[in-house]
Amino acid sequence: MNKTGQYSLTIVVPVYNEEDNMQALEEKLGAYLPKALCASCVLFVNDGSTDRSLERMKAICSRHPDFFYLSLERNGGLSAAMKAGIDAAESAYVGYIDADLQTAPDDFNLLLMYVRDYELVMGIRAARKDSLFKKLQSRIANGFRRMMTHDGVQDTGCPLKVMHTDYAKRIPFFTGMHRFLPALMLLQHGRVKQVPVHHFPRTAGQSKYHLWNRLVSPFVDCFAYRWMKKRYINYRVAENNLSDEA
Repeated sequence: MNKTGQYSLTIVVPVYNEEDNMQALEEKLGAYLPKALCASCVLFVNDGSTDRSLERMKAICSRHPDFFYLSLERNGGLSAAMKAGIDAAESAYVGYIDADLQTAPDDFNLLLMYVRDYELVMGIRAARKDSLFKKLQSRIANGFRRMMTHDGVQDTGCPLKVMHTDYAKRIPFFTGMHRFLPALMLLQHGRVKQVPVHHFPRTAGQSKYHLWNRLVSPFVDCFAYRWMKKRYINYRVAENNLSDEA
């Protein structure tokens, strides 16, 4: 039996070479779970880390019954790690937070207030604690993405989201598609809610983002999304006789 099915929310935490952040993740996520608005668990996804991240997440899981992990054979990138976590989750809702803790686990409660009425509830980073250059890159990338996708989302890069798991599992993930979660949700006629959340500077570890994957790659991915949107298949079954139930 998949243990995440015993919870209402599975919080997916992709981890790639974040050994210096693992203690803080344990403390802050561990402190949040008793305060969560619904029964919640944590699912670490080790994305082929080459440091001691896997060793440390195994130790964390041994100390906490509501913490779980899975480890990928090799590094596949953020989209792959998110997809692996979503595919593994059997709870009604699936959440996402970055391992760098630039957003606060406690803010999941701000999102959960709306999750029954929206298939995706996502944060907007208020008073971002990033460098001016990083903010400028994000502003340019977000503006171009909105123009190309018409998703109306202010801050798609905010690493704090909660989704209905059945909708999340239908999202056609491929490299770079984590930036297009709202647009992909809208393709399924899902409803999207944006909520201001706190933002903090990174205090440990190294950022995995640079000019190419923060600015150049998203431009290219926008054209991939436009291509896919024209060919996207979306259907719902009206009825069937496959079940033995009356």
